[in-house]
Amino acid sequence: MTSSMRTKGFVGLVGVSTLAAGAALVVALAQPGASPAAAQGSAAPAKTGVFSVDAVHTSVVFGVNWREVANFYGTFNIVTGAFEINPADMGKSSIEVSIDAASVDTRNSARDDHLKGPDFFSVKEFPSITFKSTSVTKSGEKTFDLTGDLTFRGVTKPVTAKGTFTGQAPSRSGGTNQGFEATFNFKRSDFGNSYMVGKGLSDEISMIVSLVGERK
Repeated sequence: MTSSMRTKGFVGLVGVSTLAAGAALVVALAQPGASPAAAQGSAAPAKTGVFSVDAVHTSVVFGVNWREVANFYGTFNIVTGAFEINPADMGKSSIEVSIDAASVDTRNSARDDHLKGPDFFSVKEFPSITFKSTSVTKSGEKTFDLTGDLTFRGVTKPVTAKGTFTGQAPSRSGGTNQGFEATFNFKRSDFGNSYMVGKGLSDEISMIVSLVGERK
């Protein structure tokens, strides 16, 4: 598992993407300490308890390299789940997230349809991509190592992510919002998806998961 954002190919359908500016932003966010939210942090002690994922303010971004020419990025728009990040005692933290695979969005409907098909996500057979933490270990003042089980295309494998507690604030509904960001890489061939690996599309996929949750 590497932290490099350089991956090697994925959707050969990618072509020259209009996501270039967005890709640059994603790469910047993936660098340690570069997240604007992480930099701001929070002066108030973090509240403990379970936070439900706020999908409207949550971002799930995947990155892939196309033909060793350029990194390409897409998103998933529907995310559900819950988490508890306790900076004072990271061992008590936990995360469980489910991504709707059919909510993939690469700003090109033909490419999205291909990704939803059997060559890639096979969403009819495997509608969800899930992650469930098994351990959370403090690595810095607001950073942690997150290990858990990733399930993709019906295959479950352990992955380790680098996480950053990005802060908390009162929510507009009178509760509390809390957020964190995690980055990790995985090889899609480990999950039974080798379409065009070595033929212009990378095996390695990078992920940026920026979750916002609300506790009433």
